[in-house]
Amino acid sequence: MNSKFESKENKLEKSFLSIFITTFTTIFIAELGDKTQIATLMLSAESGKPIIVFLGSSVALISSSIVGVLIGKWVSQKISPSNFALYTGALMILISIFLAYETIKNYF
Repeated sequence: MNSKFESKENKLEKSFLSIFITTFTTIFIAELGDKTQIATLMLSAESGKPIIVFLGSSVALISSSIVGVLIGKWVSQKISPSNFALYTGALMILISIFLAYETIKNYF
């Protein structure tokens, strides 16, 4: 009985660690060089108070992440994972087409 408990605990730890590492890596890479990081860099340089800027930007990122998590939880209760993947894929394609159109329109 003790080994079953350890096995469940081990699976839970691996699941937590796997999800945590995937989430951290994805968000870290997505945030590199984006407008939020550039704004944080500018605010830090202008204010000369990097610790305060770090705290403010950290709370802002945490707050926006909470909104994303709550909306994600709500969406997951309304839409199946396969349909969600289909809808998000279609949305990304539409956004890409729109951006390509705007780029081409402004180029010519």
